[in-house]
Amino acid sequence: MALILGLESSCDDSAAALVTSDRRVVAQRVVGQNQAHAPFGGVVPEIAARAHVEVLPGLVTQVLDEAGIALDEVDAIAATAGPGLIGGVMVGLLTAKGLALASGKPLLAVNHLEGHALSPRLVDPDLHFPYLLLLASGGHCQLLEVRGVGDYRRLATTIDDAAGEAFDKSAKLLGLPYPGGPGIETLARDGDPRAVPLPRPLVGSGEPHFSFAGLKSAVQRAVAVGTHRPVDVAASFQQAVVDCLVDRTRLALRRSEAPALVVAGGVAANGAIRSALADLAAAEGRSFSVPPGWLCTDNAAMIAWAGAERLAAGLVDGLDAPARARWPLDPAADTVRGAGVKA
Repeated sequence: MALILGLESSCDDSAAALVTSDRRVVAQRVVGQNQAHAPFGGVVPEIAARAHVEVLPGLVTQVLDEAGIALDEVDAIAATAGPGLIGGVMVGLLTAKGLALASGKPLLAVNHLEGHALSPRLVDPDLHFPYLLLLASGGHCQLLEVRGVGDYRRLATTIDDAAGEAFDKSAKLLGLPYPGGPGIETLARDGDPRAVPLPRPLVGSGEPHFSFAGLKSAVQRAVAVGTHRPVDVAASFQQAVVDCLVDRTRLALRRSEAPALVVAGGVAANGAIRSALADLAAAEGRSFSVPPGWLCTDNAAMIAWAGAERLAAGLVDGLDAPARARWPLDPAADTVRGAGVKA
């Protein structure tokens, strides 16, 4: 059994965790920055980086103290090395490098997306490779075949905005706080999902790619009209996202022989989305796995677990491992026509 210390700092959550290779979360701490970024309606990279510097060392001390161990008792140190806001990524990775150098322990430079991709295996020991993954977050919306640790084939991506970004921007239009996902979901419970006519971009198209920019713009127009109840706008927007995700994932499932559908990333914490995708998996004869809500949002437990999987596979990194603002899981994937740099 290996004990991995994981650090996460790719966006606006500073986190540290201790996770064992037999799937025990020994200790974890997450400090968010919502209050600092709320006045701006989104994450300010410079503010985020400074906050990571201030709190991350203390979080490492806290998880080690909670576990009752010293640094030299861990077997390896994992940290997000990208993709993400480069300032925050550098803070976490340099912290991990310093700890690895001081303790003589191996460094594991983890792709943040791989952390999400492998996170369901932390809580589901029956989830085996391969599986089809819908990775939906604030910065990413992709469908990938997860064939093994470090082995991914991208089937689809967003050609513009990610689903999580559309949630955040739509929430801002409705006067809801950042991050917008929880606010939209709560407001939508009292609304009519058919009240506001909104588009379903790319639904019915031949490739399983995503697009949410047009939907976001349609929400902006609906709010500007001023005749729709906010609860109805929220419910109609959420249903549009559900319909897009289900339609695109159905197409990918029919092009993949993977026996399981897995959903991960912050958007996977949405109850309506989880329920609709569970129904889709059942209808397509696939098993379904989704992590609990705390494991969907950014956290260090998933980074530590990805580190444990990489350590077991012998994928150890040197102290020269770079911090990366962009780092695709499938670098060989074809460029999607019309897609911007986010793809």
